[in-house]
Amino acid sequence: MLMGTMPPTEVYPSERVIVLLSCALSFLGSSLLVFTHALWPELRTRPRQLLLYLSLADLLSAASYFYGVLQDFDSTSWDCVLQGALSTFSNTSSFFWTTAIAFYLYITIVRGAPTGTGLLCFFHGMSWGVPLAITVAAVVLKKIGYDASNVSVGWCWVNLEAADQVLWMLLTGKLWELLAYVILPVLYILIKKHINRAHAALSEYRPILARAPAFQPRTSIADKKLILIPLIFIFLRIWSTIRFILTLCSSPAVQNPVLVVLHGIGNTFQGGANCIMFVLCTRAIRNRLLSSLCCGHYGGLHQPSQSLERGYQRAKPPKNTEAGQMNAEITST
Repeated sequence: MLMGTMPPTEVYPSERVIVLLSCALSFLGSSLLVFTHALWPELRTRPRQLLLYLSLADLLSAASYFYGVLQDFDSTSWDCVLQGALSTFSNTSSFFWTTAIAFYLYITIVRGAPTGTGLLCFFHGMSWGVPLAITVAAVVLKKIGYDASNVSVGWCWVNLEAADQVLWMLLTGKLWELLAYVILPVLYILIKKHINRAHAALSEYRPILARAPAFQPRTSIADKKLILIPLIFIFLRIWSTIRFILTLCSSPAVQNPVLVVLHGIGNTFQGGANCIMFVLCTRAIRNRLLSSLCCGHYGGLHQPSQSLERGYQRAKPPKNTEAGQMNAEITST
């Protein structure tokens, strides 16, 4: 067995409190993303629709991890298996939806291909169907259970007694995590390079574009998001990967308290990070939220946003609107 000879990792109360707080913030962040999508239909772009499905996966992930950390399982029980199955499904689904958003932006921005309901159905089939099939197989074959917290932080994942632990760790998360480390940076780099080339091609229109107050901020926001999306994902997930590798090497460093806390936060805070990126750092959504909280309405803030958008549209060159459309696609998410 992979971990049978390793002592269990003790998760201290202070570590559990930190990870539980991360779960709660992620749950609230994902809920806020769902709330804004439901509240303002006019902001339901296709990227934000994909973000909604990612938020639902992160919502379930945060809730299941919260229960697992709260219980701090020390053996395989029915609720351990249930929690492990829910977190496995939702966590794997989150990987797929994160990658689906990157693929969607690449297809629409770089390839310029039309996207209809067929692509959305494909994303649903992959992002819900594949994780569900893997999770059902893992539960039926009794691969989900107590893992001594050497590859988790109190919650249940792949059973210690599974003879083929590494295979099931890969299938139930690590394989998709490692693929995402490669796919996300590559896609976002390609998108950013394409946008930069489009901006360069429009250099003759810069005197016109300079008069548009919304153009430069939108460009800056798009560039920052394209850099931050893969970086944040990797920063959050890398600690889990490090502990996985240390476990494969039977290294005692897997029990390092700092690594344990970083692993716990990284696995549970994805919904919170998405909320910061796509709600708090998206001006249209942020202004509406602030207006709703402070004034009880948001209609007044909607008009300036529309006027800026109209000014931006008027300032775009007459023959080539690709750069503006690309920035709108990114900043709408």
